[in-house]
Amino acid sequence: MAEVRQNPVVIVPGVLFWDSLYEVMREALSTWIPAEKIAIVPVNLLDWLGFPPSPERSTNRVMAALDRTVRAMASRFPGEPVTIVAHSGGGTVAMIYLLERPFQGDVYAVNGLVGRLVTLGTPFHTHEHFAKIKTDFIFKHLGPEFFQKYQVVSVVSNQYKGSLDGGMIEKMCYMFYRGVTDDGNLAGDGVVPARSCFLDGAKNVTILECEHLPAPHTKWYGTKDGVEQWIEWL
Repeated sequence: MAEVRQNPVVIVPGVLFWDSLYEVMREALSTWIPAEKIAIVPVNLLDWLGFPPSPERSTNRVMAALDRTVRAMASRFPGEPVTIVAHSGGGTVAMIYLLERPFQGDVYAVNGLVGRLVTLGTPFHTHEHFAKIKTDFIFKHLGPEFFQKYQVVSVVSNQYKGSLDGGMIEKMCYMFYRGVTDDGNLAGDGVVPARSCFLDGAKNVTILECEHLPAPHTKWYGTKDGVEQWIEWL
């Protein structure tokens, strides 16, 4: 079994996903880390969509829940910097939180409570409208000092190739990838093309046989088989 850091872990769900979907990830991680040291940010579909609808404010709502969860874990385990594990678009939310710059009026003082960020299938390069609000902000403020302050690991699978000339799965992947970048003829995790997750300054890790969506009966980033492929970078 791999040697794994024993720091407390906070899991951030992906955009349009909710906390209970990540219980499988918490259970898988508890093979290496005591379960009481793993928390999931409590978010639901309404946090992402807003009511009345305001998806452009979703980052602010989820950052508030993330900050509360980080502070609760830091209080329970003083002196142990938290590791944030963020799935999909939750990774860019976590990075904005860690940048400690005002985003649409909200800013948080992390004050050394977090030491590491691991993103899973997080696209940092995208043309999707609401995701680009976040990534434009990130690249405006991201500098070398960020990576001196935090260890950042970007993990992505390249299991699925997108192609309009392939079968149904390849065609679906092509359409998903085109929703992120201009080219659908790429390899990725079935929803996000791998190269969109590569971030200068981070440790970029490509894994095999892992899917993006936290759906039943799939081997996604949060299942035991998925976690085993990236646990060494936790």
